[in-house]
Amino acid sequence: MAYTVMMVFGTRPEAIKMAPLARVLRTWPEVDLRICSTGQHREMLEQVLTAFGLKVDQDLKVMTQNQTLNGLSRDLLDKIDQAYEQTRPDIVLVHGDTTTSFIASLAAFHRRIPIGHVEAGLRTGNLQQPWPEEANRRLTGVLADLHFTPTRDSDANLIHEGVPPEHIAVTGNTVIDALLWMRDHLAEQQWKPAADSPLGVLRDDQRMVLITGHRRENFGHGFERICKALAQLGERYPDVQFVYPVHLNPQVQQAVYGVLSGRNNIHLVPPQDYQHFVWLMARAHVILTDSGGVQEEAPALGKPVLVLRKVTERPAVLKGGTVKLVGTDTARIVDETSQLLDDPAAYARMARVYTPFGDGHASERIAERLSRWFTEQSAARDNA
Repeated sequence: MAYTVMMVFGTRPEAIKMAPLARVLRTWPEVDLRICSTGQHREMLEQVLTAFGLKVDQDLKVMTQNQTLNGLSRDLLDKIDQAYEQTRPDIVLVHGDTTTSFIASLAAFHRRIPIGHVEAGLRTGNLQQPWPEEANRRLTGVLADLHFTPTRDSDANLIHEGVPPEHIAVTGNTVIDALLWMRDHLAEQQWKPAADSPLGVLRDDQRMVLITGHRRENFGHGFERICKALAQLGERYPDVQFVYPVHLNPQVQQAVYGVLSGRNNIHLVPPQDYQHFVWLMARAHVILTDSGGVQEEAPALGKPVLVLRKVTERPAVLKGGTVKLVGTDTARIVDETSQLLDDPAAYARMARVYTPFGDGHASERIAERLSRWFTEQSAARDNA
C-alpha cells in the first residue's frame, strides 16, 4: 500500500533541512512524496532544491510586497487548504518554526490530517525571542501527531509539556545530513566558486569572517548596532575579509547597505546558494550569525560561532563551548570578535568540531519511524 506524504515548506532553511529527508523518502516504495512550496524565500529556495536534485509538485506563490505576518497567514491558510483538497495526504510533514509550518499544521488539523513535525521541541521559554518563531514552533508542537526531535533536550521539553513519549522520536537534526552530504560532494568535485562569482575576489592568504543576519527581532536598532560593530571591526582589521551575504528582506538590505557599503574589506554579496554557503562556512575563520541553522552547522565544521541574539532555542550548542551568545550590543560584538582574531588560545578553545545534533543519518531515522507509524495506523484501522 502506498501512502501519500506531503512535505510543506517555504523558506531556504526549511528546504535545506527537508531536502535530505525528501531524498530518502523518494527511495521508499511505500511512499508517494509530494512537495508543496509556499515560496516564502522563492529565489533562495529554488537554489536549494536544484542543489539536491528536487522539484516542487505544488507552488503556492503566496508572497506579496510589504506583506504582514497576518496577511501572509491568511493567504497561506487558504492556499494550503486548497493544496490539501487536491492531494489528500495521509500525513503532512512540516519543519521547525516558520509561519508556513504553523499555518500548514493548523490547516491539516482542521482537516484531521496527521502532522509530523521535523526539528520539534526546541524552546527558549520566551515568546518574544525569537519572534515570531518561538510561538510558531510551540503552536506547531501542540497540533503535531509525531515529533522528530534533534536532541534529548528537545525530547525532554516535549515530555514536560505533556506530549506522550511514544509520539516522540529523537532522530538528530537533518541539517547535519544536508551539511555533510554537501561538504563531501564539494570535496569530491574539488569545487570552488566560479571566477565571475562575487566570492571570486576572496584571498586565500587572508582570514575571513562570515556574517549572516535576518531575524525579525533584530530589525531596526538591532541591525543598526550589528552594522556599527562590523564597520568598527573592518577598520580595526584591514587584513581580515568580512563577507556578508545580505538577506533579501528590505529592512535588512536598508540597514546593511546604509552602513557598510563602500568598505574595501567588507564584501556585501547576494544571498548564496547552498553550495556556495557551505564553501563559505568551511573557508571561514569566525562566523557571526543570528541564524538557528548556522548555529548547528558551523560547530560540525569546527568553526567558532558568535550568535547575534540574546537567547537560543538550541542550548546544546552552548554546552560544547564552540558557540557564544553575544546579542546585538556593538561593543560586545567588537570585543568578542576581536578576542577570536587576536588571541590564539581563545580561538583554539572554540575552533573544534562539536556535533550534538547527530551523525548525518537523521533522515533515515525519520523515514523508519514514519514506516512504523503507517503500520500502526493500518493495524488500528483493521482492529476498529
